[in-house]
Amino acid sequence: MKILSIDIGNTNINYAVIEGISVFDMGSLATNTLKENEHFFSVFEHLIQKHSLKAAAFCSVVPELCGRLASLLPTGFPLFQLTDKTTYGLNLAYPKPEEIGHDRIANAIAAQTYYSLPSIIIDLGTAITLDVVTANGYEGGIIAPGFRLMSNYLSEQTALLPKLDLFDSQMNLSDSMHGYGRSTKEAMELGVSIGFSGMVSSLLEHVSSSLEKRTKSTPVVLSTGGSIANLTHDWVNKTKFVDAITLIGLAEAYLRWSNRRSCK
Repeated sequence: MKILSIDIGNTNINYAVIEGISVFDMGSLATNTLKENEHFFSVFEHLIQKHSLKAAAFCSVVPELCGRLASLLPTGFPLFQLTDKTTYGLNLAYPKPEEIGHDRIANAIAAQTYYSLPSIIIDLGTAITLDVVTANGYEGGIIAPGFRLMSNYLSEQTALLPKLDLFDSQMNLSDSMHGYGRSTKEAMELGVSIGFSGMVSSLLEHVSSSLEKRTKSTPVVLSTGGSIANLTHDWVNKTKFVDAITLIGLAEAYLRWSNRRSCK
């Protein structure tokens, strides 16, 4: 069964048609455009008609946009929102489940369904999150500042340092001839690029070693998010990159919820 999955993030809204781990017509638009125009309505309507979709599933880290999303779908079109209250088949082994980001729950559901456990999911978005999923369910994780926050902070908090252009600059400079900056801009780019990769490596090592000691097994490491390109080249072999893991998890979450309702 194909589902329209929509992930409303702080910076971008990612969407795709999902069937199992198959991804169709994946797209992304800036989150602020959801407030400004009706472009999303035509996008979603086209996907619904093209794939003969019967339902949509979404999660959001921007609560005020949840109601807005419903208005951008055809009237009466079934819309499922993943929260800690609508999570089925995944134990939220967490003291306060209501504090877990709903996108992190979706990632955990995808890992539980389609990959080996224990798993660590690294989501490299506006914030970096590392989440742990074991046979016990979702157990917790780590939250750290993302690449964009790190790079912007330097110029925002200093008078003389320039703002880095994340798109025009070659931010991954791990192969720099000198290994250090020969200009202010290059010094900043190296600091952010190498520092970002080092931070993520340290976080992963900390979580992995703790998990291995407890479970006596090596966790699968999955990664997602746009900032994966800003990690140093040695990261290619450290994780399995799953671009649409949140959207895949949303579709599975809807199916579990729908099956539970039909059994009542």
